[in-house]
Amino acid sequence: MDRLPPLRLLTTFEAVSRLGSMREAAARLNVTQPAVSQALKALEDHVGAALVDRSTRPASLTEAGQVLARAVRDGLGQIEGAIEDIRSLAGSEERQVTVACTLGMATYWLMPRLADFYTRFPEIAVNVQAPPTDLPVLAPGIDIAVRYGTGGWREGVTQKLFDEVVCPVGAPALVDRLLAEGQGLDSAPLIHVRSPHNQHWAGWEDYLGARGIARQRLAGPSFNNYVQAAQAVMNGRGLMLGWRSITGGAGRGGALKRWSGGAGDLGTAYWVTVAPKLSQSGQDFLDWILAQPAAG
Repeated sequence: MDRLPPLRLLTTFEAVSRLGSMREAAARLNVTQPAVSQALKALEDHVGAALVDRSTRPASLTEAGQVLARAVRDGLGQIEGAIEDIRSLAGSEERQVTVACTLGMATYWLMPRLADFYTRFPEIAVNVQAPPTDLPVLAPGIDIAVRYGTGGWREGVTQKLFDEVVCPVGAPALVDRLLAEGQGLDSAPLIHVRSPHNQHWAGWEDYLGARGIARQRLAGPSFNNYVQAAQAVMNGRGLMLGWRSITGGAGRGGALKRWSGGAGDLGTAYWVTVAPKLSQSGQDFLDWILAQPAAG
Protein backbone atom coordinates (compact mmCIF):
# COMPACT_ATOMS: atom_id res chain seq x y z
CA MET A 1 0.00 0.00 0.00
CA ASP A 2 2.99 2.35 0.53
CA ARG A 3 3.54 2.35 -3.25
CA LEU A 4 0.16 3.97 -3.89
CA PRO A 5 0.08 7.72 -4.57
CA PRO A 6 -1.95 10.05 -2.32
CA LEU A 7 -5.69 9.78 -2.92
CA ARG A 8 -5.97 13.50 -3.80
CA LEU A 9 -3.69 12.94 -6.82
CA LEU A 10 -5.85 10.07 -8.04
CA THR A 11 -9.11 11.96 -7.61
CA THR A 12 -7.66 14.93 -9.49
CA PHE A 13 -6.47 12.67 -12.31
CA GLU A 14 -9.87 10.94 -12.44
CA ALA A 15 -11.61 14.30 -12.81
CA VAL A 16 -9.29 15.34 -15.65
CA SER A 17 -9.72 12.01 -17.47
CA ARG A 18 -13.49 12.08 -17.05
CA LEU A 19 -14.05 15.73 -17.97
CA GLY A 20 -11.33 15.89 -20.64
CA SER A 21 -10.04 19.26 -19.49
CA MET A 22 -7.80 20.56 -16.72
CA ARG A 23 -9.82 23.76 -16.63
CA GLU A 24 -13.13 21.93 -16.13
CA ALA A 25 -11.53 19.60 -13.57
CA ALA A 26 -10.25 22.60 -11.62
CA ALA A 27 -13.72 24.15 -11.62
CA ARG A 28 -15.35 20.90 -10.54
CA LEU A 29 -12.81 20.35 -7.73
CA ASN A 30 -12.93 24.04 -6.70
CA VAL A 31 -9.17 24.49 -7.04
CA THR A 32 -6.97 26.52 -9.38
CA GLN A 33 -5.81 25.16 -12.73
CA PRO A 34 -2.12 25.34 -11.69
CA ALA A 35 -3.02 23.17 -8.69
CA VAL A 36 -4.47 20.57 -11.04
CA SER A 37 -1.38 20.72 -13.24
CA GLN A 38 0.90 20.31 -10.23
CA ALA A 39 -1.13 17.31 -9.00
CA LEU A 40 -0.84 15.64 -12.42
CA LYS A 41 2.92 16.25 -12.49
CA ALA A 42 3.29 14.78 -9.00
CA LEU A 43 1.30 11.70 -10.07
CA GLU A 44 3.44 11.28 -13.19
CA ASP A 45 6.58 11.46 -11.05
CA HIS A 46 5.12 8.80 -8.76
CA VAL A 47 4.22 6.31 -11.52
CA GLY A 48 7.28 7.12 -13.64
CA ALA A 49 5.43 7.79 -16.91
CA ALA A 50 3.70 10.64 -18.70
CA LEU A 51 -0.05 10.40 -18.21
CA VAL A 52 -1.16 13.48 -20.15
CA ASP A 53 -0.10 14.60 -23.62
CA ARG A 54 0.22 18.34 -23.17
CA SER A 55 1.04 18.95 -26.84
CA THR A 56 -2.66 18.72 -27.71
CA ARG A 57 -5.38 21.24 -26.97
CA PRO A 58 -7.11 20.25 -24.83
CA ALA A 59 -4.55 17.90 -23.34
CA SER A 60 -5.29 14.21 -23.92
CA LEU A 61 -4.35 11.05 -22.05
CA THR A 62 -1.36 9.02 -23.13
CA GLU A 63 -1.61 5.24 -23.42
CA ALA A 64 -0.29 4.95 -19.86
CA GLY A 65 -2.83 7.54 -18.79
CA GLN A 66 -5.67 5.56 -20.32
CA VAL A 67 -4.57 2.42 -18.46
CA LEU A 68 -4.43 4.26 -15.15
CA ALA A 69 -7.71 6.06 -15.83
CA ARG A 70 -9.57 2.77 -16.20
CA ALA A 71 -8.05 1.41 -12.99
CA VAL A 72 -8.74 4.59 -11.01
CA ARG A 73 -12.31 4.80 -12.31
CA ASP A 74 -12.98 1.18 -11.30
CA GLY A 75 -11.25 1.55 -7.93
CA LEU A 76 -13.01 4.77 -6.95
CA GLY A 77 -16.30 3.27 -8.15
CA GLN A 78 -15.82 0.26 -5.86
CA ILE A 79 -14.98 2.52 -2.94
CA GLU A 80 -18.08 4.61 -3.60
CA GLY A 81 -20.21 1.47 -3.81
CA ALA A 82 -18.74 0.11 -0.58
CA ILE A 83 -19.50 3.37 1.22
CA GLU A 84 -23.09 3.25 -0.01
CA ASP A 85 -23.37 -0.36 1.17
CA ILE A 86 -22.02 0.62 4.59
CA ARG A 87 -24.46 3.52 4.85
CA SER A 88 -27.27 1.19 3.87
CA LEU A 89 -26.21 -1.38 6.47
CA ALA A 90 -25.92 1.26 9.16
CA GLY A 91 -29.39 2.59 8.42
CA SER A 92 -31.33 -0.58 7.63
CA GLU A 93 -29.80 -3.61 9.35
CA GLU A 94 -33.23 -4.67 10.53
CA ARG A 95 -34.73 -4.34 7.04
CA GLN A 96 -32.60 -6.79 5.09
CA VAL A 97 -31.57 -10.44 5.05
CA THR A 98 -28.66 -12.13 3.28
CA VAL A 99 -29.24 -15.62 1.90
CA ALA A 100 -26.59 -17.99 0.51
CA CYS A 101 -27.55 -20.77 -1.89
CA THR A 102 -26.24 -22.48 -5.01
CA LEU A 103 -26.39 -20.74 -8.38
CA GLY A 104 -28.94 -23.24 -9.69
CA MET A 105 -31.14 -22.88 -6.62
CA ALA A 106 -30.97 -19.10 -6.81
CA THR A 107 -31.68 -18.94 -10.56
CA TYR A 108 -34.43 -21.52 -10.91
CA TRP A 109 -36.11 -21.75 -7.50
CA LEU A 110 -35.55 -18.77 -5.22
CA MET A 111 -35.46 -15.77 -7.55
CA PRO A 112 -38.77 -16.56 -9.31
CA ARG A 113 -40.47 -16.72 -5.90
CA LEU A 114 -39.03 -13.52 -4.42
CA ALA A 115 -41.76 -11.40 -6.03
CA ASP A 116 -44.19 -13.04 -3.61
CA PHE A 117 -41.92 -12.26 -0.65
CA TYR A 118 -41.61 -8.60 -1.68
CA THR A 119 -45.38 -8.37 -2.03
CA ARG A 120 -45.70 -9.52 1.57
CA PHE A 121 -42.67 -7.65 2.94
CA PRO A 122 -41.93 -4.69 0.64
CA GLU A 123 -39.73 -3.03 3.27
CA ILE A 124 -37.23 -5.95 3.46
CA ALA A 125 -34.34 -6.26 0.99
CA VAL A 126 -33.12 -9.79 0.23
CA ASN A 127 -29.45 -10.14 -0.70
CA VAL A 128 -28.76 -13.43 -2.52
CA GLN A 129 -25.22 -14.82 -2.70
CA ALA A 130 -24.15 -17.89 -4.67
CA PRO A 131 -20.69 -18.99 -3.49
CA PRO A 132 -18.28 -20.37 -6.11
CA THR A 133 -17.74 -23.48 -3.99
CA ASP A 134 -21.40 -24.49 -4.53
CA LEU A 135 -21.63 -25.29 -0.82
CA PRO A 136 -23.20 -22.34 1.03
CA VAL A 137 -22.10 -21.85 4.62
CA LEU A 138 -22.98 -19.48 7.43
CA ALA A 139 -20.01 -17.20 6.85
CA PRO A 140 -19.94 -13.77 8.52
CA GLY A 141 -22.67 -11.62 7.01
CA ILE A 142 -24.84 -14.59 5.97
CA ASP A 143 -28.14 -14.90 7.81
CA ILE A 144 -29.55 -18.00 6.11
CA ALA A 145 -27.94 -20.77 4.06
CA VAL A 146 -30.02 -22.99 1.77
CA ARG A 147 -28.18 -26.25 1.10
CA TYR A 148 -28.67 -29.57 -0.65
CA GLY A 149 -27.62 -32.85 0.86
CA THR A 150 -28.41 -35.22 3.69
CA GLY A 151 -28.23 -32.68 6.53
CA GLY A 152 -26.01 -32.95 9.57
CA TRP A 153 -24.46 -29.47 9.47
CA ARG A 154 -23.29 -28.32 12.87
CA GLU A 155 -23.28 -24.53 12.67
CA GLY A 156 -26.50 -22.63 13.34
CA VAL A 157 -29.90 -24.31 13.45
CA THR A 158 -30.93 -26.48 10.49
CA GLN A 159 -34.45 -27.34 9.34
CA LYS A 160 -35.55 -29.39 6.34
CA LEU A 161 -36.98 -27.26 3.55
CA PHE A 162 -38.28 -30.14 1.41
CA ASP A 163 -37.35 -33.61 0.23
CA GLU A 164 -35.86 -33.68 -3.24
CA VAL A 165 -36.80 -35.91 -6.16
CA VAL A 166 -34.40 -36.52 -9.04
CA CYS A 167 -35.42 -37.35 -12.61
CA PRO A 168 -33.50 -37.26 -15.91
CA VAL A 169 -34.62 -34.39 -18.14
CA GLY A 170 -33.86 -33.32 -21.67
CA ALA A 171 -35.06 -31.20 -24.55
CA PRO A 172 -38.54 -32.50 -25.55
CA ALA A 173 -37.43 -33.34 -29.11
CA LEU A 174 -34.46 -35.36 -27.84
CA VAL A 175 -36.48 -37.25 -25.23
CA ASP A 176 -39.18 -38.09 -27.78
CA ARG A 177 -36.59 -39.27 -30.32
CA LEU A 178 -34.75 -41.47 -27.84
CA LEU A 179 -37.99 -43.10 -26.68
CA ALA A 180 -39.19 -43.58 -30.26
CA GLU A 181 -35.90 -45.28 -31.12
CA GLY A 182 -36.15 -47.51 -28.09
CA GLN A 183 -33.06 -46.08 -26.40
CA GLY A 184 -32.95 -46.23 -22.62
CA LEU A 185 -30.84 -44.59 -19.96
CA ASP A 186 -28.23 -47.28 -20.53
CA SER A 187 -27.30 -45.69 -23.86
CA ALA A 188 -28.79 -42.16 -23.98
CA PRO A 189 -26.33 -39.23 -24.26
CA LEU A 190 -25.55 -37.79 -20.85
CA ILE A 191 -24.51 -34.36 -19.55
CA HIS A 192 -22.68 -34.08 -16.25
CA VAL A 193 -22.28 -31.36 -13.62
CA ARG A 194 -18.90 -31.85 -11.99
CA SER A 195 -16.38 -29.78 -10.10
CA PRO A 196 -14.05 -30.32 -7.14
CA HIS A 197 -16.48 -28.27 -5.04
CA ASN A 198 -19.79 -30.03 -5.72
CA GLN A 199 -18.99 -33.63 -4.88
CA HIS A 200 -21.86 -33.62 -2.37
CA TRP A 201 -24.29 -33.60 -5.32
CA ALA A 202 -25.57 -36.90 -6.66
CA GLY A 203 -24.26 -37.73 -10.14
CA TRP A 204 -25.25 -40.08 -12.92
CA GLU A 205 -23.25 -42.85 -11.23
CA ASP A 206 -25.35 -42.54 -8.07
CA TYR A 207 -28.64 -42.34 -9.95
CA LEU A 208 -27.99 -45.26 -12.31
CA GLY A 209 -26.67 -47.37 -9.44
CA ALA A 210 -29.76 -46.66 -7.32
CA ARG A 211 -32.00 -47.59 -10.26
CA GLY A 212 -30.07 -50.75 -11.07
CA ILE A 213 -29.25 -49.57 -14.61
CA ALA A 214 -26.02 -50.96 -16.04
CA ARG A 215 -24.10 -48.77 -18.45
CA GLN A 216 -20.72 -49.32 -20.06
CA ARG A 217 -19.76 -45.69 -20.71
CA LEU A 218 -20.64 -42.58 -18.73
CA ALA A 219 -18.79 -40.19 -21.02
CA GLY A 220 -20.45 -36.92 -22.01
CA PRO A 221 -20.06 -33.14 -21.81
CA SER A 222 -19.22 -31.92 -18.31
CA PHE A 223 -19.97 -28.50 -16.79
CA ASN A 224 -18.94 -27.03 -13.46
CA ASN A 225 -22.30 -25.42 -12.69
CA TYR A 226 -25.93 -26.33 -13.13
CA VAL A 227 -26.96 -23.26 -15.11
CA GLN A 228 -24.47 -23.95 -17.91
CA ALA A 229 -25.45 -27.62 -17.99
CA ALA A 230 -29.15 -26.75 -18.18
CA GLN A 231 -28.53 -24.55 -21.21
CA ALA A 232 -26.70 -27.38 -22.96
CA VAL A 233 -29.60 -29.71 -22.20
CA MET A 234 -32.13 -27.24 -23.58
CA ASN A 235 -30.01 -27.12 -26.73
CA GLY A 236 -30.54 -30.88 -27.14
CA ARG A 237 -27.02 -32.07 -26.37
CA GLY A 238 -28.06 -34.75 -23.90
CA LEU A 239 -29.91 -35.65 -20.71
CA MET A 240 -29.00 -34.41 -17.26
CA LEU A 241 -30.22 -35.19 -13.78
CA GLY A 242 -33.07 -32.83 -13.00
CA TRP A 243 -33.88 -31.85 -9.44
CA ARG A 244 -37.61 -31.22 -9.11
CA SER A 245 -37.10 -27.87 -7.42
CA ILE A 246 -34.68 -26.59 -10.05
CA THR A 247 -35.94 -27.98 -13.36
CA GLY A 248 -39.64 -28.11 -12.49
CA GLY A 249 -40.33 -24.65 -13.90
CA ALA A 250 -38.58 -25.41 -17.20
CA GLY A 251 -40.55 -28.65 -17.45
CA ARG A 252 -43.88 -26.92 -16.96
CA GLY A 253 -42.87 -24.27 -19.49
CA GLY A 254 -42.04 -26.88 -22.11
CA ALA A 255 -38.29 -26.20 -22.30
CA LEU A 256 -37.47 -29.55 -20.67
CA LYS A 257 -39.18 -32.92 -20.55
CA ARG A 258 -38.92 -35.51 -17.80
CA TRP A 259 -37.86 -39.03 -18.64
CA SER A 260 -40.97 -41.17 -18.29
CA GLY A 261 -40.85 -43.28 -15.13
CA GLY A 262 -37.44 -41.90 -14.21
CA ALA A 263 -38.24 -40.03 -10.98
CA GLY A 264 -36.48 -41.33 -7.91
CA ASP A 265 -35.64 -40.40 -4.32
CA LEU A 266 -31.92 -40.59 -3.50
CA GLY A 267 -32.49 -39.72 0.15
CA THR A 268 -31.48 -36.09 -0.27
CA ALA A 269 -33.26 -32.86 0.57
CA TYR A 270 -32.90 -29.11 0.72
CA TRP A 271 -32.19 -27.67 4.14
CA VAL A 272 -32.27 -24.20 5.67
CA THR A 273 -29.61 -23.28 8.22
CA VAL A 274 -30.02 -20.01 10.13
CA ALA A 275 -27.57 -17.92 12.12
CA PRO A 276 -27.83 -18.11 15.93
CA LYS A 277 -29.04 -14.50 16.19
CA LEU A 278 -31.65 -13.87 13.50
CA SER A 279 -33.19 -10.45 13.03
CA GLN A 280 -36.94 -9.99 12.65
CA SER A 281 -36.44 -9.58 8.90
CA GLY A 282 -34.52 -12.84 8.87
CA GLN A 283 -37.31 -14.55 10.81
CA ASP A 284 -39.91 -13.22 8.38
CA PHE A 285 -37.90 -14.61 5.47
CA LEU A 286 -37.40 -17.94 7.23
CA ASP A 287 -41.13 -18.34 7.90
CA TRP A 288 -41.85 -17.46 4.28
CA ILE A 289 -39.34 -19.83 2.69
CA LEU A 290 -40.35 -22.77 4.89
CA ALA A 291 -43.91 -22.35 3.59
CA GLN A 292 -42.83 -22.52 -0.07
CA PRO A 293 -43.62 -25.71 -2.03
CA ALA A 294 -40.77 -27.69 -3.58
CA ALA A 295 -42.20 -27.05 -7.03
CA GLY A 296 -44.84 -24.74 -8.32
